[in-house]
Amino acid sequence: MTTAPSIVVIGGGPRGTGVIERIAANAAELYGDRPLDLHVVDPHPAGGGRIWRPDQSPLLWMNSMAEDVTMFTDETVELAGPVVAGPALDAWAEDVRAGRITPDADPSVLAEIHGLAGADFPTRRLQSAYLRWTYERALAALPPGITVHEHRTTALAVTGPRGGRQRVRLQDRPEPLLADLVVLTVGHLDAEQDPEQKGLADFARRHALVHLPPDFTADSDLDALRPGEPVIVRGFGLAFVDLMVLLTEGRGGRYERGEYLPSGREPVLYVGSRRGVPYHAKIGYPWTGERPPLPQHLGPAWTEELLSRTVPLDFRRDIWPAVAKELGHAHYHRLFTAHPERTALAHEVFAEKYTAADPGSPELAGLIAEAVPDPADRLDLDALDRPLDGVRHDSPEALQEALRAYITADLARRHDPEHSEDLAVFLGLLSAYAQLIRLGDIGSWWHGFFSYLASGPPGPRLQQLLALSRAGVVRFLGADLTVESDEEQGLFRARSATIPGARTEARALVEARLPDPSLRHTASPLLRALRDGGAAITDDGLLAVDPGDSRVLDDEGRPHPRRLALGPFTTARSSGAFTRPRTGGPAFRQNDAAARAALTFLRDLSCRGRLAS
Repeated sequence: MTTAPSIVVIGGGPRGTGVIERIAANAAELYGDRPLDLHVVDPHPAGGGRIWRPDQSPLLWMNSMAEDVTMFTDETVELAGPVVAGPALDAWAEDVRAGRITPDADPSVLAEIHGLAGADFPTRRLQSAYLRWTYERALAALPPGITVHEHRTTALAVTGPRGGRQRVRLQDRPEPLLADLVVLTVGHLDAEQDPEQKGLADFARRHALVHLPPDFTADSDLDALRPGEPVIVRGFGLAFVDLMVLLTEGRGGRYERGEYLPSGREPVLYVGSRRGVPYHAKIGYPWTGERPPLPQHLGPAWTEELLSRTVPLDFRRDIWPAVAKELGHAHYHRLFTAHPERTALAHEVFAEKYTAADPGSPELAGLIAEAVPDPADRLDLDALDRPLDGVRHDSPEALQEALRAYITADLARRHDPEHSEDLAVFLGLLSAYAQLIRLGDIGSWWHGFFSYLASGPPGPRLQQLLALSRAGVVRFLGADLTVESDEEQGLFRARSATIPGARTEARALVEARLPDPSLRHTASPLLRALRDGGAAITDDGLLAVDPGDSRVLDDEGRPHPRRLALGPFTTARSSGAFTRPRTGGPAFRQNDAAARAALTFLRDLSCRGRLAS
């Protein structure tokens, strides 16, 4: 007896939703009205998945404005399938207010929509409602022959021969799902502790201390952090911002006229990191005028040339010089076109010489020095990346004052359109990211640098950080932070290069960062099974996938005909499953290519009259 082909999408968050949206968009062309069983496996509600689930604190915000979030393609996305327009988050909220859309969401969440403007930072639970609506719209757009089955559980393993049906083993269910094709879109998952974290956890257990390893802040046991006690926090990115919010406002504190009024239930957060500063604030003004032409130095021809090389690529040697020149192109194009009074050459002359000069060359540096008189107007990526390099303070109080001044200056600049070259660099970062993901695994540094410059917190969060610093609830530790365990005293001890000789002791340590996506330390039985079953794993522990259609590669480099994977645990990881409208959305391109590959495979299978096994 023949049965309908089946596809199993493991992971119902934004990435899985995006793949299903692309399946719906491409089905008419590639699959027609044939029957197909589509299974979605996720223990959390499909649409938002775990990270964007609806039951989160209303204090937790997105770090993007409502107008900068979309799940839908537009003409700027390079894709083979059809563009299917859809509303960005702010337009969706307007449709809800006007009664054109009635999402299935909690009334308290829907109440947040009233008064939401495009430049507002929505809560994560509001984004969850938008993602759920996107998922339901995608299901409604599927042809009638496609039947959807949701499984609110965890996938434990995928087994099966390369040439036959796959078996997806589910938690607490005796019978596996039979799949002709599997798409893994599991997103960020928990990790086992690496040797350093395991050592710190063992030390904490021996001395009755608190150690919170890398985790999603909303899922961490913050009740273990006691009021008034010092807590060493390692990490100054978005996970720290969530921690800061939940331990202050989340414990009853409040802000009045720019000052923080403690509830008395807050611990004291001593925070430091490699850079020693928070991520740059989100830019707080819109784009106006001429956009820099992008890509300029990182186009597809450049990417193809790198991919044709037979020797392994080195990021700093082979890639970074061109990236730096591309970001400089965006910066100086904006400076010359929007702020010509701060330049000393004709734009045409500068642009011609800039294009001709080699990346990182003395000629390029000399040209910039001649054309841009004020060093403050020049793009210095090293200084942006490590602002505290070589900076030393003789006391903790001196560092507190200096870092408050640094954050204040960053906020002022990121909200001042007179420095709109910063927004041009942001656009350059997005363009560069779209090209670099075509190269596969290029190491973790670039992704961290991108997030630090382009994916920082909303400006109001840094205003709150300043208030918390003035109130003594947050204390800055500086750069190159190290944490030691003192067996004799039974305490954690933190030191930084910024204040030589100073040390901070505490009975609690929080690692404020996401778990490493590496499969070498993943806690996911699903990814462990892939790793141990012959899938190719890079030096950084990422799952190797074909850059064209995201098929999983084995350790001989062969693409698996029945397994695809997309997301941060793969070599094709992108900057996010959703993105700004009209910025190319590389994740959308990946989703489309994977959906088309899946539909083509399943169509051919159906045409051959596959027998059930």
